[in-house]
Amino acid sequence: MMLYATGLRRAELTHLKVTDIDSQRMVIHVRGGKGRKDRDVMLSPKLLDELRQHWQRLRKKPSVWLFPGQKNHCGDQPIDTKTVWHACREAAKRAGIRKNLHPHTLRHCFATHLLEAGADLRIIQTLLGHSDLEETTIYLHLSEQRLHATASPLDSLQLMDRSAQDQ
Repeated sequence: MMLYATGLRRAELTHLKVTDIDSQRMVIHVRGGKGRKDRDVMLSPKLLDELRQHWQRLRKKPSVWLFPGQKNHCGDQPIDTKTVWHACREAAKRAGIRKNLHPHTLRHCFATHLLEAGADLRIIQTLLGHSDLEETTIYLHLSEQRLHATASPLDSLQLMDRSAQDQ
């Protein structure tokens, strides 16, 4: 859920700290993403609610890592990136998805669904932490829905009737 809601990379997810969740501003602060860059991503109200429920389920509350590793999720190290990979595979199985699903697939879906909902490509670029817009376009298929919903600039022009022009 966290990957799809934020577009985070697997390593970025594992290195989130409890203090990175800013429920006042409704953002998640990503520290040292790819290229050692920091950025903020949106914090969905649904995700915040799920994170709060997750917190309540933990017997021992973590002091640093949002998702601590080791048994009972109480270690002083973050969970391993492989744990995220396995969790995605298991979630796909439970959902009846037969295709291979990877954490990066959820990042791709995040970007594609934002685009289809009308989000600006520059905003998506910022959320994904890309320095170059060309990096962002690689993630995004031009969906049939978006293609058919796009009008030609010609359609917005007021053209004179040819018969009236000939007179």
